[in-house]
Amino acid sequence: MLDKSETRVREMFRQIAPRYDLMNHVLSLNIDRYWRWRSVRRLKISGNSPILDTCTGTGDLALAIKRRAPESVKVIGSDFCNAMLQIARQKNPSGNRDSQSATFVEADSQALPFDSNQFQCVTVAFGLRNVTSTEKGLSEMYRVCRPGGQVMILEFSRPYIIGLRQLYQFYFTSVLPRIGQLFAKNDKSAYQYLPESVGLFPDGDELAGMMRDAGMVNVRYTPLTCGVATIYEGWKAAE
Repeated sequence: MLDKSETRVREMFRQIAPRYDLMNHVLSLNIDRYWRWRSVRRLKISGNSPILDTCTGTGDLALAIKRRAPESVKVIGSDFCNAMLQIARQKNPSGNRDSQSATFVEADSQALPFDSNQFQCVTVAFGLRNVTSTEKGLSEMYRVCRPGGQVMILEFSRPYIIGLRQLYQFYFTSVLPRIGQLFAKNDKSAYQYLPESVGLFPDGDELAGMMRDAGMVNVRYTPLTCGVATIYEGWKAAE
């Protein structure tokens, strides 16, 4: 059984934090940048209400959102691993416009320290599968989203093209862990955990159904790169 306890996952990401970005770009052949770009383009940003990026890690999605959002919109990135947040903050050198408005806070995605009905958009990229309880993570995203607001999830999924699906599975289970261990020498389990977590995490209709169970409406999803990743969108009904 996959160990997704808070203690285990936090320590794993603490150990791989210094090379996390490099590993992601190398192992995804840099396609992860494109996936984030597509995700940000789908956000319906309007007015001055803040935006929250949960499980923000080293902050790439939060910073990409800030670059697109009006200057008056506050963007917050939350994560429960302080080592990852330290790197996110380093990407905001003093005097940089993003530095003045993007804020990174340490928080558990299962118990977010924010008032309900606050954010116009609540996002997560490649982090929901690491939350111990997917249901709690979705529930919290829904709770802090304002009525009429958008919840968006970018997550790995399983390709739908026969042949590519098998190649993807081989890469994830046999190639990726070996390459990842060259980078993450302190934690040999980190890139063994990745394919296991992706393989066990719900995708497609199953995850969309969980979003509806959390209260979201107008749920839809868009596969990217033949289904290697997927963007999920849901809304909180307007009062």
